[in-house]
Formats: sequence, structure tokens, C-alpha cells
Amino acid sequence: MRKQITSLSNSLIKHLLLLQKKSKLRSSGNEFVIEGVQELTYAIESNYKLKQVLVCNDIFENTIELNDLDFEVIEISKEVFEKIAYRSSTGGIIAIATAKSLSVDDLHFETKTPLILVAEAPEKPGNIGALLRTCDAANLDAVIIASPKTDLYNPNIIRSSVGTVFTNKIATGSTLEIIEYLKKNNINIFAAALQNSNSYLQEDFTEATAVVVGTEHDGLSENWRSQAYKVVKIPMEGKVDSLNVSVSASILIFEAKRQRLNK
Repeated sequence: MRKQITSLSNSLIKHLLLLQKKSKLRSSGNEFVIEGVQELTYAIESNYKLKQVLVCNDIFENTIELNDLDFEVIEISKEVFEKIAYRSSTGGIIAIATAKSLSVDDLHFETKTPLILVAEAPEKPGNIGALLRTCDAANLDAVIIASPKTDLYNPNIIRSSVGTVFTNKIATGSTLEIIEYLKKNNINIFAAALQNSNSYLQEDFTEATAVVVGTEHDGLSENWRSQAYKVVKIPMEGKVDSLNVSVSASILIFEAKRQRLNK
């Protein structure tokens, strides 16, 4: 018989609520919360280890196979689910999972010409989620977050990425660490910036490539511009001189994909 929780004062429920809110707790305990059928499906397929899965049978429709898997399944009341759920349309299922290592040293590629996105210091969960969705759509070899300002297991990032935080191969590190990693592995750095740059349409992205984007407000740090193989820009014909970071990344990534398909 499965364990049941009907009280909002239950210690596990209190712990889950704190995990949703506190980055330091997620980091110190190496665990985080996943909410939603699609998100959990992606996490399981990507071999994330789940600790507890909380199911509200009044809502859950058995779209995920929960039997014979190595985690505890706990039934919760609708009142408890409504207290802990970030949104109502997630299928009545929430889990606590173990975080994976995000070290660049753990990245391994099946190709000699990987295509990687590097985003420096993105902060807004919506932008990070949009970047991850783009990278999943393009089936990139890796996504690297340089000098992150928020942890990738923030519930808002999981939600805005619609679970692609689990489908992408992701690493984080300081800008200097990532530049060193890319140089050591002979991956060409294409830094997106306006200063002293060429149109991205003039460049060859078919070799091992890291497309590097910064924030709309600050752009890329000087370290990236000085260490880049090439500095590239997206020519614009209107009055504004910048695009949303996820839009810029999409343009550059899919140009690289187009070149590789036509090579």
C-alpha cells in the first residue's frame, strides 16, 4: 500500500515547498522539484534519479508508468497538490529529484564537430527557457551557461523550458573556465557582438563551433570578444540595435544547422 499525505503540515510537503523557493537549499541538498507530466517524462528518459513522486489521484491520469521504478510513490490529497503545485495544468504529479553534475569536464561528444550554444550570465528564467527550447529543437550537442546568475533547477526555468532543461546536455562554469575548455578542445568561438564584427552570414559554422551570446543589456564581456575566433553580428535594418537573446541565438544556431545540412 502506498504512503498517503493529506496534511499541509507534513514534513515532506514543507521540504518540497522550501526546495521550490530556495536556491541554496537545492544546491546544498543536490535536489530539486519537477512538476508536470511532460517534464517528468523527459527527466525519466534522460536518466534523472527521482527520490519521491507525489501523485494526486483526483487529477493524475496514469500517463507515466510508475510501477517497478526506483523511487517512492506517495499519494497526496487534492488540497495538498493545490498547495504545492506551481500551476494547475500539470497532470497531478510532482517529484523530488537528484541534480546532475553540470561540470564542463563531464561533456562528451559523439562528433568531432560539435555545435554548442554558450549563454553568458542569462538571468531571466523565461529567456533561459526559450534558449533551451531552441537548443532542443536544433538538437545541439551541448548548452553551456557561463557565469550563471540563477540555478538551472529553478522551477521557473523548468516550467519555461517545458522540460527541455532535461533533454539538453547542459554544463555551467565561469566565463574563464569555459573559454579554457573550448580552446583546449579546439572548438571555434563565435562571439555575438556589435563591435568589430562581421555579418554572421559571412562565416563558416561547419567546424567545431560554440555560438556565444550575452544579455541584451550588457552584451558579452571583453573576455569573450578578445578570445573569439570570430566576432559576428546579425545585421538589422531598423532603429534598434539588439534582439532578445533567445531570438539572436535562434538565428545563429539555425544558420549553423543550415550550413551543416548543405555541406
